[in-house]
Amino acid sequence: MSLAVVSAISVAMFGSTAGWIVILAWLASGALVFHRPTELAFARHVLKLRRPLAEERARLEPIWREVTARAGVEADTYELMIENSTDLNAMAAAGHVVGVTTYALNRIPSSNLAAVLAHELGHHTGGHAWAGLLGYWYSLPGRIAWAVTRGLARVALAVARVFSFAGTGLMYLFMGAFVVFGFIAAWYITIPLVLAPYLLAAAGRRGELRADQQSAALGFAPEMAQVLHHFQAEQDAAKAHAAAQGRKLREPGGLAKLLSSHPDNYTRLRALEPYLQTVR
Repeated sequence: MSLAVVSAISVAMFGSTAGWIVILAWLASGALVFHRPTELAFARHVLKLRRPLAEERARLEPIWREVTARAGVEADTYELMIENSTDLNAMAAAGHVVGVTTYALNRIPSSNLAAVLAHELGHHTGGHAWAGLLGYWYSLPGRIAWAVTRGLARVALAVARVFSFAGTGLMYLFMGAFVVFGFIAAWYITIPLVLAPYLLAAAGRRGELRADQQSAALGFAPEMAQVLHHFQAEQDAAKAHAAAQGRKLREPGGLAKLLSSHPDNYTRLRALEPYLQTVR
């Protein structure tokens, strides 16, 4: 969809010859994600990560160097960064950035933090971080066009409601016909557009399991399991709190699960069982 959007706008604005130059320049711009300063700018301004303070670096670096030594990777290949957050979380961002939350840095044992860092290193060595950033960059024109289209549709429906109920019905009918026509006339765009979120989510879940296995293979299987149990305990506590207030948290449905980029905690724990049995 992004390629279709960029192509249509480029050719319309600059003509066929210059338009193709713009298209090729956009395709080549993906190389920027391999540019270290661009990665760091993305981490700071988009992901809101910051460089660690001296005391944070003093705690984080020795653990990170132990993890990278076990993996046979140079520690300085990656940039350690911090997210101000009360959640237990970490991320492998861009191509050379590993971010951890202040909660993960200060509130969990060093062995568990090492397991989390090994998991994020697995995302980097598995190529998941590169793929995620490239996907984000190349999908941007399509996502902007999709957001604009939805916004215009909402405005059109709001205007139709002002005039009459029949006008609203006609607008829904027109939009439905437009969608059907789009599927028929541009199936090569619409079918991938529908399937892409599910395929990308499935790839994300597979990547999470592989990163867990990377952490376990480096000797952090019990600690990784403890982190996952922590996640599950937080979810159970949230459900219990809601129940005490007479509310019930909404469970994700089948489609929502298919769109999730992370497997559920029980699936991840089952995948770790062979490594835990080896430890025993």
